[in-house]
Amino acid sequence: MSHYPIPDGMEASPGFLAKYRQIGPSYRWWAAGIGMLGSFSTLLTSTIVNIAIPDIMGALGMTMEEAQWLATAFLAAGTVTMLSTAWFIQAYGVANTYFFAMLVFVAGSFMGAAADTSETLLISRAIQGAGAGFVMPVSMIVTAQVFPVQQRGFAMGLMGVGTILAPALGPTLGGYLVDHLTWRWVFIAAVPFVVVSLPLARIFFPDRDTTGPRPPFDWPGAFLCGVFVVALLIGLTESQRHGWYHDPALLSLALGVVAFFAWIFWELHAENPLLELRLFRNPRFVAAAVVTFTVGIGLFGSTYIFPLFLQQVSRLIATESGLLMAPAGLLMAALFPLAGRLADAFSHRTLILIGLALFALSTYPMTQANGYTPVLQMLLWYCVGRAGLALVFPSLNAAALNPLSLDLIAHGAGAINFIRQLGGAFGINLILLTMHERTAEHYNTLNASQNWENSTTLELMRLTMEQLNQLGLLGYQGFEASFGFVMSVVSFQSMTLAYQDGFAFVGLATGLSLLPGLFIAGRRRLAVVSGSTASV
Repeated sequence: MSHYPIPDGMEASPGFLAKYRQIGPSYRWWAAGIGMLGSFSTLLTSTIVNIAIPDIMGALGMTMEEAQWLATAFLAAGTVTMLSTAWFIQAYGVANTYFFAMLVFVAGSFMGAAADTSETLLISRAIQGAGAGFVMPVSMIVTAQVFPVQQRGFAMGLMGVGTILAPALGPTLGGYLVDHLTWRWVFIAAVPFVVVSLPLARIFFPDRDTTGPRPPFDWPGAFLCGVFVVALLIGLTESQRHGWYHDPALLSLALGVVAFFAWIFWELHAENPLLELRLFRNPRFVAAAVVTFTVGIGLFGSTYIFPLFLQQVSRLIATESGLLMAPAGLLMAALFPLAGRLADAFSHRTLILIGLALFALSTYPMTQANGYTPVLQMLLWYCVGRAGLALVFPSLNAAALNPLSLDLIAHGAGAINFIRQLGGAFGINLILLTMHERTAEHYNTLNASQNWENSTTLELMRLTMEQLNQLGLLGYQGFEASFGFVMSVVSFQSMTLAYQDGFAFVGLATGLSLLPGLFIAGRRRLAVVSGSTASV
């Protein structure tokens, strides 16, 4: 049997080291590729559903507030399982954790495809999200350990290719499935990729490193974390529906806040905590975590509202809006390996700040966009934003993991993915809450100006009545119909302005992350003399 030497700088658990000794240098590509395929599969389902939301709303009679849970239920369910990844790997090994996660994900996928009520569909999305929550940390853990530390930026860039190909191809594939088949197909589009990855994971992912008793699972921590996330998200949704002074909304928000502090108190004293709070003693990790949260808002928030804007404001069909989003995602995927190489050669901090600035800048033109904005112009700025994120992700992931010791890598990977997912879940809710309130404000403002002294309104009504007269609507019927048309124009303009406010929210959140970005570590080099490592 071959016995390949372990390369310098490779910090990995015994299972990964044993696999490397057995397979050799090609092992890192197999392992990272399988992790990338898993991330691609789960994130494809995360984003492909967004393009189908208008059709799902029509088929199942869902409101916009209910439909947003198709995204937030997926993200919320994955937050708890992301934090559970470290325990599952310690108790069952990487291969078994991945296999279990994918089986849960597939079960949720088929349940969603067969759903005939909105409640069943939302439950299926939560099951999908719970399975998917394990996969991203597993992919990050695998990729971080099979490559040497000095190549970790490139490794994170490689992992990001799969992460970004899914949002790039998801809307296009989803649009085709919705327009040519049915929205149900978007739930099972990723299943073939899962089927391919499962036997490969059994071969290339290690089993459990130890044979002793399994550590106890932090059930109270998982329960409190789940209550914290779900209660706050429900509170935000209820506030969106009924206002901030609605009693159930206030009670839900209060419960979420209490659960959060109770969770943190419990984790401080738990023997095997779900969230390893030792991570937050490292200021470099804390800075990376704060930026990760805001990046989650920007990434998931923009991916959610951009296709809706294209369909509801630009009046594109699902296939067209998906095709419009594809070039930006493909550009981002193509730039990831290069960004990873740059992360190994230059300061993480510098690349992250440049990327954040580009993404924040790209949202500004969308704050001025309307139904007449050329789609190519929107595509250009969407590409600029995705190029900025391509610079951010490899450096941000490496900056989060590099300061950590080997025993904290699994906890750090779970925590950083949890924080990004949490940012996405809260970001989508906060963006839609902002848009809901701003739509009402814009409508009231515009409606107040629709009177007999508004020459623009009168001219629009006159032109509309001329067209209606030609169709046979005369007298009061024509006047009533023309006034109804004016009100529909006011409603459409209110919605358009609210979308602009939503993009402004994304840009502001990203811009604010520049401040904590200043405290992120530069990059980790292997010291030549002592053989130790340091963050610079």
